[in-house]
Amino acid sequence: MTYSYYPGCTLKTKAKDLDRYARASAAALGIELRELPDWQCCGGVYPMAKDEIATKLSSVRALIAARDAGTDLVTMCSACHNVLKQVNHDMAADENVAAKAANYMKLDEPYRGETKVIHFLELLRDEVGFDELKKRVVKPLTGVKIAPYYGCLLLRPGRVMGFDDPENPVVIENFIRALGATPVIWAMRNECCGGYATLEKKEIAEKKATAVADNALANGAQLMITACPLCLYNLTKNAQSGLPVKYFTELLAEALGVKEDA
Repeated sequence: MTYSYYPGCTLKTKAKDLDRYARASAAALGIELRELPDWQCCGGVYPMAKDEIATKLSSVRALIAARDAGTDLVTMCSACHNVLKQVNHDMAADENVAAKAANYMKLDEPYRGETKVIHFLELLRDEVGFDELKKRVVKPLTGVKIAPYYGCLLLRPGRVMGFDDPENPVVIENFIRALGATPVIWAMRNECCGGYATLEKKEIAEKKATAVADNALANGAQLMITACPLCLYNLTKNAQSGLPVKYFTELLAEALGVKEDA
């Protein structure tokens, strides 16, 4: 299985573990992640203004590169996934946006959302299959109670993202089960941690992050996992509970027996 891969800026700096454990795990599963050449920052936040096009163009370039390679586009970072998926939807559904992008970029061939954008968790669920993943586990995480943290960006807007049920998601819980661990069912797994407020209003980020972590602890969590670098930073730096937070790819690499080599 071969896919184009968009790592994004943070996975090259502060979130290197999210990237390197993903690459090691993918290789162990027979998945080739081909990093897009000359990719640019997606912007980190989807622009809400309907007439905004310039900040979407880096995402369009990545989407076109994957289309031209004849592959689906895989992401790891929740924020990158959200931006790329929403921009792709714009290009497919909004003729005005697609025309503006084609004009700005002087495209020989218009892009209308032909690339399929999938998160690595979707790849594990839909392409590998969690039953098959379970068979590949060599170091099951038996007895570990893990809180899956979705946050905001993987699930919403639900109609566009199509990742899972935004109110009652199960993909990360099933991922945890495939690794042999026990998923914690808790109320705040898809609530905002306040990460985007950490620079302007740190007290808000602290309050929301602590509420999220406390809720996970109250339901028996020993560990929390996420796909979002900003969430991991906020929950680690600003939550007062001390609950460990790791990237989901680190747990995957550990269960597959490739963490030491990552």
